[in-house]
Amino acid sequence: MWHFRLWDVQDVTVFLSITLYMCYLAGAISIHSPQRSLTRSVQDDVFFSVDVTCSGVPTIQWTFMSGAVSRAIGTWQPGVYTNITVDYGNRVQSFDNGSMGLSDLRLQDAGFYVVTVTESAGSSKDTGFVLKVNEVLYEDLQYLSISALALACVAGLLMLVMWLLDKAYRKIVAWRRRKQMPETDATELQRL
Repeated sequence: MWHFRLWDVQDVTVFLSITLYMCYLAGAISIHSPQRSLTRSVQDDVFFSVDVTCSGVPTIQWTFMSGAVSRAIGTWQPGVYTNITVDYGNRVQSFDNGSMGLSDLRLQDAGFYVVTVTESAGSSKDTGFVLKVNEVLYEDLQYLSISALALACVAGLLMLVMWLLDKAYRKIVAWRRRKQMPETDATELQRL
């Protein structure tokens, strides 16, 4: 016959406390992001959208990595302080939910961006983003088309000036011929 030992209330309380604490630690920090791969053009702005939930006050740190280069972008605690590095000082906008905006993109900004959220208890979690920055090629074509349009306008203006000068020259020549002709000359007709 099987004998089951019934747990007493104290054992159940300890078990539930440990279970709740483990669930608390496992879900202490969560980072949600709708899009982790972004493509933008040079001089555009990019918004790294995240939603950080944390049981305490989180410390949010953004880092840029590309090849052998790794540099800190900034660290902040929502509503407490913001520390953006000098390299990104005038281009970064920090948000309390952990999101970050980066303006006036350059080709060097292409790479891997990591957001690390650290809780006051010491636990941390991170998430990465890939940013691809495209060079704007249509600007060269735009300059070329504007230059061609300007040259066509100048050529048209020069053709108009040349036509007006030719008309004026022909009128002056005709006027000089009329002035050189004697007015009393009689034309004699001959028989055929």
